[in-house]
Amino acid sequence: MNRKDRLDAFGGSVLLGVTLLLAFNQIIVKLVNQGLQPVFFAGLRSVLAVFFVWGWLVYMRRPPRLKRKVLGPGLLMGAVFAAEFLCLFMALDLTTVGRTSVIFYSMPVWFAILAHFGLGERITPVRAIGLALAFIGAAWAILTGSQSGEGSLAGDLFALGGALGWAGTAFIARRPTMRAEGPEMQLFWMVLVSGPLLLLAAPFFGPLIRDLQPVHLAFLVFQASVVVAGGFIAWLWLMSVYPASTVASFSFLTPVLALGLGALIFGESVTWPILGAALLVGAGIVLINRPTGAKA
Repeated sequence: MNRKDRLDAFGGSVLLGVTLLLAFNQIIVKLVNQGLQPVFFAGLRSVLAVFFVWGWLVYMRRPPRLKRKVLGPGLLMGAVFAAEFLCLFMALDLTTVGRTSVIFYSMPVWFAILAHFGLGERITPVRAIGLALAFIGAAWAILTGSQSGEGSLAGDLFALGGALGWAGTAFIARRPTMRAEGPEMQLFWMVLVSGPLLLLAAPFFGPLIRDLQPVHLAFLVFQASVVVAGGFIAWLWLMSVYPASTVASFSFLTPVLALGLGALIFGESVTWPILGAALLVGAGIVLINRPTGAKA
């Protein structure tokens, strides 16, 4: 499909669906954590996702090939991906969905800093304002956690670690070697390497099985197929067809939607501090992803 210079009705519908999926994904993780230990769950998800991503690549007539020159960057990317989801799943086990999402989606702050020094993507004055807003929002969420009675400093720090890991995988993906591999092979490396690492780490975080129910296993398969493979590939398609800045800016909706879903499903309170933090992070994301030229 040819690139488009603006978001049309179909693209907007797909983008909204992916955004909702990413927000609902955190609800699913918190639910499955009741039946499976978080790190063990993350490892199982990556292992299952290997088969779904492999199937997609075969269907697209691009079966995965593990090249020797990509071995180092691929292993590094998979290891950082493992750290990212270890932190995210632990955060959702220790603190609320809303708080986790607000802090986790501070990722553009850390990626912009990495890109400034490592990719030559300069921080413009407008982006600097966005960085400051998102940073203040994430800090506000962490510092006011104990006041709400729902926050957990350990959970908040795990969410921050997840944001740093997400920025790390995005940075590696933009480096020449992994960029040449393409998004689907990047995803294949991430799930291929992260699965064994997470399963090896899981015993250090407590018993692997909690109160396991059939619904937890169903959600595990849903995570591996729809969220990891389907959601990621849909996002890549959107980024390839529509202006990247427009697509990326929509990510500010995810923490807002997660706040609402957390309140609706788990009865989490939406306090003024966490709502203010979400708005600051969202405004920062929009400014960070604002196009710098005539074209996005």
